Amino acid sequence: MDKQVNMDWETAIFAGGCFWCTEAVFQRLNGVMEVVSGYTGGTIKNPAYREICTGRTGHAEAIKITFDPSKVSYVELLEVFFATHDPTTLNRQGNDVGTQYRSEVFYTNPAQKQQAEEFIALLEKEQIFASPVVTAISEEKPFYNAEEEHQNYYNDHTQQPYCQVIIEPKIKKLNTYFSKKINTIK
Repeated sequence: MDKQVNMDWETAIFAGGCFWCTEAVFQRLNGVMEVVSGYTGGTIKNPAYREICTGRTGHAEAIKITFDPSKVSYVELLEVFFATHDPTTLNRQGNDVGTQYRSEVFYTNPAQKQQAEEFIALLEKEQIFASPVVTAISEEKPFYNAEEEHQNYYNDHTQQPYCQVIIEPKIKKLNTYFSKKINTIK
């Protein structure tokens, strides 16, 4: 990924369960310049993975996405986010249970807040999901990068059973429903 900083790029922060899953999905989108796995929304500074796993820090596993809005809009990121995790389960994604696996959008500006609220309202109005969306919308909180072994996890460990059973179906869904938005280089 291009690591040069461009002043026109924006940041999106999403928590959608395991950050290995969400990172793998968003790394494949055109216009996404960088995805960093980390922790946000909690009460302690510089938490470690072992602390997050207890569920007592208040942090969620999350990703920070740097994106070029001239290539991918924030609403398009929301579309992918809501299509590739279950926003109807409180503090749970599959077998991962606890507040650290919650569904939450951390907006970085008022426009993102409004777009996230409108997007969730549309999902509810159209009854896209059988159950109500429980995704929280919160103002951006300090984001702490996860340890190096958690970065680029899927790409570095595609043969691990977790990656094949849990992450692969999300990648397949992305390929099926968002094929025109995928960066074929990755």
